[in-house]
Amino acid sequence: MSDPRIIAIDLDEKTIIWRNADVEQERRVAIFDLLEGNHFKPLRAYPQDYAGPYRVKLRVEEGRLAIDVHAESGELLETLILGLASFRRPIKDYFAICDSYFQAIRTSTAQQIETVDMARRGIHNDAAQLLKERLEGKIEVDFDTARRLFTLICVLHIRG
Repeated sequence: MSDPRIIAIDLDEKTIIWRNADVEQERRVAIFDLLEGNHFKPLRAYPQDYAGPYRVKLRVEEGRLAIDVHAESGELLETLILGLASFRRPIKDYFAICDSYFQAIRTSTAQQIETVDMARRGIHNDAAQLLKERLEGKIEVDFDTARRLFTLICVLHIRG
């Protein structure tokens, strides 16, 4: 029976050097939302035709994203490695717009906050689409899953 979803997700804490309260909140929300509803279907055949659910660990290793895919039991099924070069600009832009957004929340009018939030969502959506494209042929994810995974990839890149 197929159950193509993530039931647990971890970030490599050694990768994360620093994060503030805003980033920590984004991380918690992304993980909560991801676990509440996601579509995550690796396209490689696994032993005993295992087809989910999955435990996933994200980490950065030698400048590349490593996605460890585990069975529900914890058995490592595969590690998928993605180059991060194509994500550098979206990550940088996302950090910049998030910083503007968090500042706007504290000091700006509702209309100004909405404008910054629309820009933030646009960058986030473009990055999620890029992630979906990079995973094509390896792991099938829906758009919302890609958005939340991108948020977590950004958390791995915070350097303080």
